[in-house]
Amino acid sequence: MQTYPYEQLLRIAFRAEADVTTYITEPTRTAYAAFEQASKTDLAFRFERVRLGVAMSLLKLLADLGDHEESRRVMEVLHKALRARSVADIDATITRDAKLFERLYTNLYVNEEGEQLLNLFERTLDADSQALMDEVIAEALDLASELDFDAADEEDDEE
Repeated sequence: MQTYPYEQLLRIAFRAEADVTTYITEPTRTAYAAFEQASKTDLAFRFERVRLGVAMSLLKLLADLGDHEESRRVMEVLHKALRARSVADIDATITRDAKLFERLYTNLYVNEEGEQLLNLFERTLDADSQALMDEVIAEALDLASELDFDAADEEDDEE
């Protein structure tokens, strides 16, 4: 059975067993395969599910990188939207919590890696094709392999 880069990104972002149980449900884990097999009428919805999974993974990495609470809140909204049954339901879920997305960038200090994650998050939201989404996923996997989650802890220990 093929493991998609999408699924690899989920597993890198959600490393703890509790996170795997909570966030990597079967429909989330298999979203990319479902997208590839979707009928024309279901294609937009399946693409949105992939977008949500990628965005949620990027925000989880950002939250873990800098202990950023706003990232966690937006990630929870994206997780909630993954349970939606249609594109309209996804939009409604996101719209209800639009203020959290606006606050994501308020009072945010990030290092270069955090900026790269935010850039990939924005590109995820802008992606309108499979090729663009695949590009974001590939870059996210490359970046995730280089992230130093212990650096923030080490800085706190020095104070």
